[in-house]
Amino acid sequence: MECTSDKFKGDCKCTYSSCGRKHKCCECLHYHRKNDELPACFFNAEYERTYDRSLENFFRMHNR
Repeated sequence: MECTSDKFKGDCKCTYSSCGRKHKCCECLHYHRKNDELPACFFNAEYERTYDRSLENFFRMHNR
């Protein structure tokens, strides 16, 4: 599977401009799961902008 691809650019919701894993879904997912987090694409725009990728923040987003 090709992890780095231009086809993911339209789907990437990450606003962290200096991230080296941007548009590299495999790398991004592995990085965040290793840190008990979720990638930006799991969050809506309001919650993504907080850069809090924690599972707790994900649950807060769905329970408000």
